[in-house]
Amino acid sequence: MTKGESKWGVLMATMIPEEVIDQVRSGVNIADVIGQYVQLKKSGKNLFGLCPFHEEKTGSFSVNEGKQIFHCFSCGRGGNVFKFLMEIENISFPQAVIKVAEDAGITLPTEYQEVQATGTQNSTTQTLIDLHEQAAKLYHHILVNTQAGKQALNYLQKRGLSADIIDQFNIGFAPAQRLLSPFFKEKDIDYQMLRQSGLFIEDQEGKLRDRFVDRVMFPIKNSQGKIIAFSGRLLSTENTDMPKYLNSPETTIFNKRKVLFNFDIARKSARKEQKMILFEGFMDVIAAYRAGVINGIASMGTSLTEEQINMIERVTSHLDVCYDGDAAGQNAINRAVALIGTQSSRLELGVVAMPVGVDPDEYLQQNGPEKFQQWLKDAVETPVAFTLHFLRQDLNLDNEADQLKYLNSALRVIAKVQSPLEQDVYLNQLVSEFQLNKESLQAQMQQIVRQTATQQSKKQVTLQNDHREQAPVYQQHEVEPVDRINLAERMLLRQMLHDHDVWLHVQSVDNFSFIHEKYQTLYLLAASYFDTHDTYSSAEFIDYIGDEQLQRLLVDIELSQANDNMNLDAINDYLKLIMQKTPLEQQIKTKRGQLHEATHLKNQDLEQQLTIELMNLLKKQQQL
Repeated sequence: MTKGESKWGVLMATMIPEEVIDQVRSGVNIADVIGQYVQLKKSGKNLFGLCPFHEEKTGSFSVNEGKQIFHCFSCGRGGNVFKFLMEIENISFPQAVIKVAEDAGITLPTEYQEVQATGTQNSTTQTLIDLHEQAAKLYHHILVNTQAGKQALNYLQKRGLSADIIDQFNIGFAPAQRLLSPFFKEKDIDYQMLRQSGLFIEDQEGKLRDRFVDRVMFPIKNSQGKIIAFSGRLLSTENTDMPKYLNSPETTIFNKRKVLFNFDIARKSARKEQKMILFEGFMDVIAAYRAGVINGIASMGTSLTEEQINMIERVTSHLDVCYDGDAAGQNAINRAVALIGTQSSRLELGVVAMPVGVDPDEYLQQNGPEKFQQWLKDAVETPVAFTLHFLRQDLNLDNEADQLKYLNSALRVIAKVQSPLEQDVYLNQLVSEFQLNKESLQAQMQQIVRQTATQQSKKQVTLQNDHREQAPVYQQHEVEPVDRINLAERMLLRQMLHDHDVWLHVQSVDNFSFIHEKYQTLYLLAASYFDTHDTYSSAEFIDYIGDEQLQRLLVDIELSQANDNMNLDAINDYLKLIMQKTPLEQQIKTKRGQLHEATHLKNQDLEQQLTIELMNLLKKQQQL
């Protein structure tokens, strides 16, 4: 790769001058940007979290604030702040520069703000997103600007939604008359693409008709804020067997198990609030937003999924579950608490119990924003406290049989509590309420603990046997073995980049070159980089390189465990090893060619002689 292929190739593609890019990059802290997507915790010199690019239970994603780079030790992704946004948002380099600038409040000249480069998404994905964005604009226009949307607009206003809230959530209306089909027909959109979008239903004659009619439309966005689906609420639910809510079918861009309503907005707020709040439905999230609670999310009308839990725990360590106060809502909370308890050890969980028969939206309308916010704070209880209340449902605790049933279930719950102090609190509550002997309760609980331990031990053996037969959940990043020569090249190049005296010392060596092409390419690019840069910045050099594989190699080198104060003797040892290895590599390459030619000519004597010579060279190579 030449200088023109790296630096100037990037700049011509972006139309943003290097000094502007440098200004934006140096004007932000990479941890602040990544922290909006990943919950980072300090460990040593670096920050660690769960990788946002693949599912994992143990954090292997690292951010180095000193070097302003990130790296995942499992999947291998790495780079600077622009590279992270390009990967996570599926956008181009200039779009990443502009987004970083906008989020950081850095004002760019007008001509650069208007740069619109093609993103990295494949054409199908981008087209489907564009179709949904256009549909959302049409639905929203019909709701707020036409007579056809007046009834739906009145409905939303009666529920307390202001014009600003309707605009914020881009709420729209799909009227009874079908408008989307002719709207896209005029734009000459590919028929197969329309079929894939999920916005239409195909009849027996192969004609497409609008999937959503006579419904208030709630756009569903992915974590990057792009519209990928809709949920439509039937405007009139009387005298109809139609479902109250109708969601988009699953498509290339929409998987309901991996989507949370309002996640793109709540994710940013969660960093400030240090938590998210899981509500039961869209209107509850919107009601919370109206009350100033921006960190609310909701699942897609189904029970919480493992994928959604993974999304949440990457962003925050605390989640409050706030569902309706009716029986269905309480059952849903119980399922969510049980699932989170088994799937995540990283989430600190709280439960907000709404008054019986009241949902968050109704509570807000009855009591106002301040009392709503106060309720969300004051009514939080632990998952154990909620479960103990939940177990009482449908039981008559004046009846001895129901009392024993409840106490046995309650002790099983308390037995799982890790904190002895917390256990004592719950046991004392049972003692006080049922006038029982505490020692008896403790003895019963210890028996449950022993039984559970035995069952867990048997289950663990079964799981281990099953695990041996299963493939990994995701493809691990294949780490190339680093032998003595690779290590010497890697350490030498690292020192050369960070210590200009070492750089000058190596350049003074006649006929020096790295053995492996990847290190030699980085060396040549660095030489070109230093022609126009007085100091070295790894985050800046990443953009200069351009090639993704070389960018990843540089991140690996930067984050390797190395002695930053290497003396000249160590540098010379590395040089000696590399310089001795270079001619030997050339001899082996030449000898392999000669052996191949002898084999082709069927000269067995020469073939035998060359084989011996090649074996001797390989042995010599191993001894270096």
